[in-house]
Amino acid sequence: MRKARTGLRMALAFAGLLAAAPAFAQEQKTVKEVPPVFDQAFLTNKANIEIGRDVWEHQCRHCHGRAAYPGKAPKLNPGQLEPDFIYSRVTFGFGKMPSWKDVFTDAQRRGVVAYIKSDDFSP
Repeated sequence: MRKARTGLRMALAFAGLLAAAPAFAQEQKTVKEVPPVFDQAFLTNKANIEIGRDVWEHQCRHCHGRAAYPGKAPKLNPGQLEPDFIYSRVTFGFGKMPSWKDVFTDAQRRGVVAYIKSDDFSP
């Protein structure tokens, strides 16, 4: 009898959690991100470029760099890429490329853009 009551309590608790889930989801507000502005001052700032170079050297180059396995990811041609496009791909991913939003800070992701668009960039 005791096991039956325990099982019933657990089932009721689980049902309560399931019933509360939609209400919890409705309470969460969707925050729309405002994309950063990539002006010339930001893109040429040495500190931003260095932040991006560090991320590139430790993460990005393994798939996009000169020594990456052929076909693993596209090689980058920075002249053809707009800063907003680069930031979006780094932040949200695309196709097989993962989102890096939860891995790198916004400053690091913006730094990657500055590095890729800089004269210092070398895949």
